[in-house]
Amino acid sequence: MEPPKHQHTPEKSPSEPPSSAYPPSGCCTKCGGPTISEPPPLASLPEMSPPPNYRPIRAPAINLPHNSQAIILTPVPHAEQVPVVSPPYQFECPVKRIHSPDDIRRFQESASFKNFLGFVVSLSESIAGHKISDPCHVSPTVAAIVSILETLLQWIDEIPPVQMSSRYGNISFRSWHERLAERGESLILEFLPDEFKGSTIEIVPYFFDSFGNGSRIDYGTGHETNFAAWLYCLARMGIIKEEDYHGVVARVFVKYLELMRKLQMVYCLEPAGSHGVWGLDDYHFLPFIFGSSQLIDHKYMKPKSIHNDDILENFSSEYMYLSCIAYVKKVKKGLFFEHSPLLDDISGTVADWKKVNSGLLKMYKMEVLEKVPIMQHFLFGWLIKWEE
Repeated sequence: MEPPKHQHTPEKSPSEPPSSAYPPSGCCTKCGGPTISEPPPLASLPEMSPPPNYRPIRAPAINLPHNSQAIILTPVPHAEQVPVVSPPYQFECPVKRIHSPDDIRRFQESASFKNFLGFVVSLSESIAGHKISDPCHVSPTVAAIVSILETLLQWIDEIPPVQMSSRYGNISFRSWHERLAERGESLILEFLPDEFKGSTIEIVPYFFDSFGNGSRIDYGTGHETNFAAWLYCLARMGIIKEEDYHGVVARVFVKYLELMRKLQMVYCLEPAGSHGVWGLDDYHFLPFIFGSSQLIDHKYMKPKSIHNDDILENFSSEYMYLSCIAYVKKVKKGLFFEHSPLLDDISGTVADWKKVNSGLLKMYKMEVLEKVPIMQHFLFGWLIKWEE
């Protein structure tokens, strides 16, 4: 039975959830009765997500990173030429060096940081305006790396998942990872020039950490960064050259992404340190950077085109960004703006792909390369030096 209109309903206790709708303007914030003045703003509004029926068509994403203003103000990273090493080579077993924010600042100020991030930017620029299927230079090194990734894909078929009731973490992934540890180095040695055979002590650990953690059965942007670091080490030795960059993205990284998607789906890899709705998706960052570069100056497709299912169906095989969006929509349930608010925000508030790309590069720098929980696992040796 409704209470009389002249009485106020009892106030809710702090433990009760907030109302699912806001009182209309000109109504009492407690009982909903008419009032002659505007109600005071509710103190809890900034912490509440507006209900779907009141959400503006193109509102900013709710769960932007806390330091979004810092990301906006940071300079856009620039491409850097990779410094190629020369004899005598001093390869060493890489170790972890980052344990605190002070270590992050030391890394951020180093040449290693600048050169590695510049390498990522160079890869991004190499694919600008190109579809995945566009012709590109495929060197023997690029072809060999693609062949290795195809071998790793075959292993998934040879090591099927066991029946498990848990949502994440199929233990068959450990068997796959054990095979990687047993055979991975020999696969790399097949394409290394003789003068760089001794580099395996340093570059193999990056490679092993590129495909997730075998004991935790998880994968995240830190593992993806290790794969980029492995490619960077090959570039430092001059094995990967600048003319290979287009092929590295369009052939190698695309194949790597195919491999990781299959590993994630078959073995139910848990997102490692997932940002959830705070990040782009639960696992990857770099394909969004490379994919946005592909779409720069595209005649028809704009950031808002990700909401067109026909575009996703017809073009996701050619553009990594669209492929990632299609994958997110496939594996996540519910409304897109609810499970991926940052991606939804980008689609509605950023006018062109060049701005998307530059924004993502800045975000990768700050949200991945400058975060202790991610970079505490990063390795430093002779090719990627830790500078005291």
